[in-house]
Amino acid sequence: MSSDDNLGMRAAIDRRDFLNGVAVTIGALGVGAPANAAGSKNLWPQDVVGYDPAILTGLRGSHPGSFENAHALRDRDFWGDHKTFANTGEHYDLIIIGGGISGLSAAHFWREAQPDAKILILDNHDDFGGHAKRNEFHLSGKTHLMNGGTLEIDSPRPYSAVADGLLKTLGIDPDVLAKDCDRPKIYTAQGLKHGVFFDSQTFGEDRLAVGAPRRFESMTSSWPDFVAQTPLSPAARADLIRVETGDVDYMAGLTSGQKKDRLSRISYRGYLETIVKVDPAVLAYYQAHTQGEWGVGIDAVSALDCWGFYMPGFAGLKLTPGAAPRMSITPAGYVQGGSYVFHFPDGNATIARLLVRRLNPSAVPGRDCRDVVTAKIDYAQLDRADRPVRIRLSSVCVRARNIGDPKSPDGVEIGYARGDQVFRVTAARCVLASWNMMIPYLCPELPEPQKAALHRVVKTPLVYTTVALRRWTAFQKLGISSVSAPGCYHTQFNLNWPVDIGDYATERSPENPILLHMTRTPCKPGLSEFDQNRAGRAELLVTPFATFEREIRAQLGRTLQGGGFDPARDITAITVNRWPHGYAPEWNALWEEPLPLDQQPNVVGRARFGAIAIANSDAGASAYTDTAIDQAHRAVRELLAL
Repeated sequence: MSSDDNLGMRAAIDRRDFLNGVAVTIGALGVGAPANAAGSKNLWPQDVVGYDPAILTGLRGSHPGSFENAHALRDRDFWGDHKTFANTGEHYDLIIIGGGISGLSAAHFWREAQPDAKILILDNHDDFGGHAKRNEFHLSGKTHLMNGGTLEIDSPRPYSAVADGLLKTLGIDPDVLAKDCDRPKIYTAQGLKHGVFFDSQTFGEDRLAVGAPRRFESMTSSWPDFVAQTPLSPAARADLIRVETGDVDYMAGLTSGQKKDRLSRISYRGYLETIVKVDPAVLAYYQAHTQGEWGVGIDAVSALDCWGFYMPGFAGLKLTPGAAPRMSITPAGYVQGGSYVFHFPDGNATIARLLVRRLNPSAVPGRDCRDVVTAKIDYAQLDRADRPVRIRLSSVCVRARNIGDPKSPDGVEIGYARGDQVFRVTAARCVLASWNMMIPYLCPELPEPQKAALHRVVKTPLVYTTVALRRWTAFQKLGISSVSAPGCYHTQFNLNWPVDIGDYATERSPENPILLHMTRTPCKPGLSEFDQNRAGRAELLVTPFATFEREIRAQLGRTLQGGGFDPARDITAITVNRWPHGYAPEWNALWEEPLPLDQQPNVVGRARFGAIAIANSDAGASAYTDTAIDQAHRAVRELLAL
C-alpha cells in the first residue's frame, strides 16, 4: 500500500483550510477598520454570524495567516511594506497581547481589581485560547472533541492558591470532575491494550506487538510475553527485559547522592548505552520515549530527569526518593507527587471558554464547566464596542511601546496588523502575554540585557494531529487502544481519551466514528536541545499539509492493516495542529549551568518595562497551565502597583 490512490490522498475527505476559506470571506465582506470601531461598517470574519474556527480542518495550530507578519517583523521586512498606521481612536485601561490562558487570566485578574476597566485583548490566531486549541468534529450527527494543544489540568507541583482559586472561580474542581467524568475503563473493558509498532526501516520488518505493559497501569501482560512478539534479536529481547524488570546496581559503590549527580551529567541514551550496555535495537526502542514530554529524544534528556519521570533501568540503583539538585522542573515535581489531573474533551480549551464566558457572558451561553463543553460560541459578540472586555482575533501585534519616558510613562501605544493594514490603539497599561521570544521585536526599546534574555527562550516544536475515523473496528480486532511507534513519523497515537461530561459522551461502539490523536515532535538527534528545537521548527514551517496527510495515511495503513484498516476508506477528516513554538523551555542540566534566580533568562526577560508587563508560561519557564495563570497574576500585580 504505497500509491497515493491506495492511501486515499485523493479521497473526498474534509480538508477545509482556513487561509483559503477566509481569504474569500474577507474579499466578499471588505477589509477596513475594526468592526464597531471608528465608525466602520465593514466586518471581520469573527464578526460574521456562524463563524466557528474550532470546526476547521487542515493546517491548524499556528495556522497560515497567524505568523507571517511576525516573521516579517523579525526579519526586518515588515515596516518597508507598512509605512503608516490607521488610528482606531480607541483607548483602553489595559491592552493584552495574547488571548491564550495567560492573557485571558490577566484580563480576569485586572477586572477583579478594577471592575469598570475597559480591556482589549489582541490575538494573532483566528480563535482565542492560544495553545489551548479546540478541534471539533460532527460525525454521523454526534459531536466529537479533541485537544489541538494543551491536554489537561496537570502540573508537576500542586496548583498555587492563585491558580487553584481561578479554577474554583470558574467552577472547576478537578478532583470531583475526575471522579465523575473520567471513563478510563471503556477501552480496557473491551480488552484493548497498548501496542508498539516496529517499523521495517528501524527494526528490519513491520510488526505490531500488542500488550506492552504500561507504567501506572495494572499489568495485563508480562514483558516476556510482549517481547516474544517483537522482531528484536534474542540479545535485544533479553536486554529490553533487563532494563524493564532488572535489579542490577550499575553504579555500585556510590551513594544515592553521587549516583544522582552522575546521572544528571549523562543523557538517558548514554546511560543505557555505556553503563547498562544494551543492544543498539533497544536504544532505538527507547529513543522517542521522552519526546512527548520534552520534545526531544533520550539523547538530549538527562538520565536523572528520566529517572524522575519513572522511566526504566534504575531499580537496582536504589536511589533515595525525592527531588535532587540538577533536575528540571517537571521530573523534580512529579517525584514529589505532582498536582491533581483532569482532562476536558477538548483539553484546556474549556478553561479558555470559561474565562471568556466570565469576561463576556453574551458570547458564551451556559452556567457551569459542564455545559460549556458543548456551548456554541457567538464570536460576533467578542469585539463589540459596548462590551467592557473585547477580544480581537487575527490581529498580530507588531509594536508595543511606552508613551513618554518608560520611567514615568503616559501610557502605551500598540500597533497591530490585521488584513493588509496596521492599526494603532492606546491604553494606560499593557500586558504582553504572547510568546516571549517575540517581545524584543515588538518592543525594541527594551534594555539590551533583557532583550538578550528573551532571545534565549527557544520553545519546543510539536504537532498534535486529529484524525476522524469512520469506525474503529480495526483497533478492536487488533486488541489495541493506543500505539507507540518509535521509528515513525508520528511516534504515538491513541483513540480519543474517554470522558463523559454534560451533554458530551465518549463513543463506545467500534462500529461508529471516533477521533484519533497522533503526536509528532520533530527533532534532530545528536544536537543540543535548543538546536534540535530550532531544526524541528524550521522543518514544520516548510512542511505542507499534503506531506502530513500522506505520512498519516501510510503509518496508519501499515500499523493497522492486520485489523482490516483501509486509510482510503476509513479516514474522513484530518486536522494537523502545528506548533512551531510549542512548549515553554525548562532548564536542562545537560546543556545549561545552574544560575541564581535573578539571573535566569525567564526572570531577567519578564521584568516590567514602564507600563508594559510580561506574562505567558514562557515567563515561568514551565509549559503548564498553572504557570500561565500565575505569570498573568504577577504581571497584573506589577502594573497595578504603578
